[in-house]
Amino acid sequence: MLDSVQSRSISPVFAGRHDELKTLDGALARAALGEPQVLLVGGEAGVGKSRLLDEFLEAAQGAGAVSAVGGCLELGADGLPFAPFATALRMLHRRLGAELTELAAGQEPVLARLLPDLGPVAEEPPGQDSRARLFELTVGLLERLAAERTVVLALEDLHWADRSTRELLGYLVRSVQGARLVVLMTYRSDDVHRRHPLRPFLAELDRLRSVQRLELARLSEDEVRSQLAGIRGVPEPERELTAEVYARSEGIPFFVEELALSDDAGRLSDSLRDLLLVRVEALPEGAQRVVRLAARNARVPHALLAVVSGLAEDELIEGLRAAVGANVLVPDEEGEAYRFRHALLREAVLDDLLPGERTRLSRRYAEALEADPALVAAEERTTRLASYWYYARDPAKALPAVLDAVVETRARHAYAEQLKLLERALELWDEVPAAQRRELPLPGGMESYPPCGCGDRPEETELHLVDLLAHAAFAARLDGQWEPALKFVKKALVVVDETRAPLRAAWFWLERSKLTALAGRGDGRAELTRAHELVHDLPASATHADVLAHVAMWELLHASGQGSMALAERAVELARQAGAEDVELGARITLSTLRSATSDSAAWIAELYEIRDLAAERGAYRQLSRACINLCDALEKAGRSAEAVEAGLAGMADMHRRGLYDSAAFAALNVVESLTSLGEWDRAEQLRQEWMRFAVGSRSTASVALRRAELALLRGEFGLVPELIAAARRYRGRNDGEPQYELPFAAVEMSALRTLGRVPEALDVLERPLAPLVGPGQETYVWQLLCAGARLTADVAGEPGAPEERRAAIVARLAEVAATLPASGPLWTPLSRLFAAELTRSRGTSDPGAWAAAAAAYEPLGHPHTLAHIAHRRAEALLLDGARDEAAPLLAEAHATAVRLGAVPLREAVEQLAGRARIPLGPARRPPADPVAALGLTARETDVLRLVAAGRSNREIAEVLFIAPKTASVHVSNLMAKLGVSSRGEAAAVAHRLRLFED
Repeated sequence: MLDSVQSRSISPVFAGRHDELKTLDGALARAALGEPQVLLVGGEAGVGKSRLLDEFLEAAQGAGAVSAVGGCLELGADGLPFAPFATALRMLHRRLGAELTELAAGQEPVLARLLPDLGPVAEEPPGQDSRARLFELTVGLLERLAAERTVVLALEDLHWADRSTRELLGYLVRSVQGARLVVLMTYRSDDVHRRHPLRPFLAELDRLRSVQRLELARLSEDEVRSQLAGIRGVPEPERELTAEVYARSEGIPFFVEELALSDDAGRLSDSLRDLLLVRVEALPEGAQRVVRLAARNARVPHALLAVVSGLAEDELIEGLRAAVGANVLVPDEEGEAYRFRHALLREAVLDDLLPGERTRLSRRYAEALEADPALVAAEERTTRLASYWYYARDPAKALPAVLDAVVETRARHAYAEQLKLLERALELWDEVPAAQRRELPLPGGMESYPPCGCGDRPEETELHLVDLLAHAAFAARLDGQWEPALKFVKKALVVVDETRAPLRAAWFWLERSKLTALAGRGDGRAELTRAHELVHDLPASATHADVLAHVAMWELLHASGQGSMALAERAVELARQAGAEDVELGARITLSTLRSATSDSAAWIAELYEIRDLAAERGAYRQLSRACINLCDALEKAGRSAEAVEAGLAGMADMHRRGLYDSAAFAALNVVESLTSLGEWDRAEQLRQEWMRFAVGSRSTASVALRRAELALLRGEFGLVPELIAAARRYRGRNDGEPQYELPFAAVEMSALRTLGRVPEALDVLERPLAPLVGPGQETYVWQLLCAGARLTADVAGEPGAPEERRAAIVARLAEVAATLPASGPLWTPLSRLFAAELTRSRGTSDPGAWAAAAAAYEPLGHPHTLAHIAHRRAEALLLDGARDEAAPLLAEAHATAVRLGAVPLREAVEQLAGRARIPLGPARRPPADPVAALGLTARETDVLRLVAAGRSNREIAEVLFIAPKTASVHVSNLMAKLGVSSRGEAAAVAHRLRLFED
């Protein structure tokens, strides 16, 4: 090593970054007060990000802060996950020693995945659960380290960050609280093209108020002059030189340095690459050789470079001394390795190598590392070796090395990097002799994948191609890459023999079902049926139980009524027999959800609480998220909306903390539904907007649009609803047919269409879901549709586009479906009574007693809008019976609620009814204005609108009003323009909604 070698300072003057340093210093001061700071520094290559970081870290250390730096490496693309975190944590460990070890006590087996110095790594099943725990404990350790001191965590070159690093960093930024921590990140902005994987991550950070973003601009000519003066050691550089260097460097400090130190600065090279190589080519031949060897790595340990070079120690030191002295290479923070002073310089050296040189270099590094693994840090060994052998073009050596790296990345829960390595393994598979492949180890188990080999002998455990395909599909699914996962599964189903390996085939069909639904390609039923057929007569196993649990869940979601309860019970039994705890938890969640919807809801909701706590205790976070989501849903369906909000908010926070963002978003949208029921509409919309960006699955993204459509309908934003429902259906793709989506879609859409004057379309939307009878588990959604349908058929009575014969047939069908549903339950009783009241109105005999019964049933639930709607309709029925005094307080109550909620349609309806009945709605209320005059219609246009609303043609209008048909047409066009509608049907709908001509 070069203990005494110092590189000469190129730019003793730090030019042009006063404002940026001031911002960083301010962040350091705030962090010292216990307010975590996150800063993102971007800029093009060579603009001075690293120099700014160095200056800031020096100042921070002078102020007593502890700093740690980790750099992202291009090797990350070859499967080296969490590289900057591992480097930074190792640096903190060396600086803090026993204190860090003490703070990590009890968590070493998990944290050792990032910091091997802590001890052996614990064996954990793969999945989001273990990954979430790694993230949580890592952030917790940093918070404890920064509890009593200021810690600066600097992560460089995010443009090279692997996906796992980005996800852990995102989790850290969102989760860290109450710590004296500064997180400083740098990235090369000119590398972040439109499709670069860092781009959405940066966009996500931009949305967080806690993140400050600095973009380093190029230096001005005055700043370049200052930099040149410092480099050359003169008070004022020559004007011509300054102008030429500024023009050629375009204000990029790194190029200013290169040009300023070039011996032929007056006759500059036309090639930037040649310019970058000028300093390398000026080195002695031995030093150039060392530089070329080092270029194979973004960071190369001294010990590894010594072995690969084959040079005597003195000769190597001499070459390194020259390279470091010329600022081509620099020692790293730990003093044990070297890196290029700038990535651009390394890229230029690499580009200058011949293809054969690169291959030979990779082989030499691979052979050296294979002979002595201690040459590099433990966490880098497998991924480095896999990369070296792969680029050495030696498949027989590369495949086992790549598979070792697969195991390493899997243990770190770095699924994106694991997937890249598995793709590389699949690429190499056929190039390796079969005899050698048989000696390869299995990569480990995953969920319910059968652990045996796919041959006809039970003892066979050798690795097969289908095992690699299974691991690739699994890693892709965990990483949210559903289309690639489907590709692997389909290929496996071609390879696997269903007769000899039915369990394995069943697992792939189950996986295909999940991925088909996730990708919105269908509902996954056919694939699930095939999996069920394959395990039907087989003994208990994790795969068998998993298939049955998913079939039961599918039946629950699609309400097909085909024995979902029995399937869930059998799944629980088989999982227990097989000792598959995670599968058992999932089956119990399905079973409890089914039972909570069909029997004693209180007891089975208590069971869901118990399962949720058990999943948390076992660290089964995927099942924990399911339990939280289903619990929130069950509470809402039990009429316990306030409790659903409380449970949902707690679940959301837990899922978010563990990095399960899509699940957290889904839980948030359940909370939005409950807040809407409770009348907290502003809070519901705020929550929806906050969490919609985390929704990525077809269910959660569809729920984002559905919840917005429901609020739009309640607030009178009818024009938004059809587009929102269409978007929700697009998000669902071909994965339709679930009543929990299709029935609410229909209820919201038909109500909006009717208000927009599109009555025939509204009736079409209502009739479609009434054709089939929905099975058990979805009764709440059916009742809600029936209530909306009865309301619609009452509202359209006598309107154009709603022939009485068709309307009466739909009313009869609504009653027929209602007779098949259970009408006793915490929410079913209120819904059934509301439907009964709406039905009397749709039959033309609105019954005050039925509305009173609905009000009594809804009163304990605390759903203000529904209660106000009931009060409005009850008052209407009472007025028809002449009970004006009883109706008045009901109208006043409904009006006050509608005003408070911002429920424009309900408020207008109440005001119209009160105006016709001459009932004041309160001392502060002015008498309602004449609705016809408010529309700006002339007397003649009012007469024409009355006839349009009655369904008369232009010719019939002309005959009634004794005017020419052409004149009637002109009046119709004028009134449509004033009403802001585009059809006669819409004009008629406005007249009916405002009840303009009922007196």
